[in-house]
Amino acid sequence: MPVLDPSIAGQLAEDLPREDFLRIIRTFHEDLGRLTQDLATAAQRNDIRGFQHAAHSLAGAAAAVGAQRLEASARLGMAGAQPPSVALAGQIATEARAALAALAALTA
Repeated sequence: MPVLDPSIAGQLAEDLPREDFLRIIRTFHEDLGRLTQDLATAAQRNDIRGFQHAAHSLAGAAAAVGAQRLEASARLGMAGAQPPSVALAGQIATEARAALAALAALTA
């Protein structure tokens, strides 16, 4: 599965004025930083509800820009009542960085 769904991310990059697209990327970057930290903190505290909430927010943000691998990883964090996973939080953070890099490449 590619990092970005070109039918969503590519369409945003093509349809929006460059400054609007850059604003979306900046906002996404800020949200990801906060939400991945929330996820890691919840995992360390074994806070299932906090973990699921952060994962849900990440999945929604990812879907909005077509970051399909990030969305898929975040949805794993939303599922079930299993203890929060520090490893999964790390995987989601890795996918978040990959999504940001791929979105930044669309601005070039």
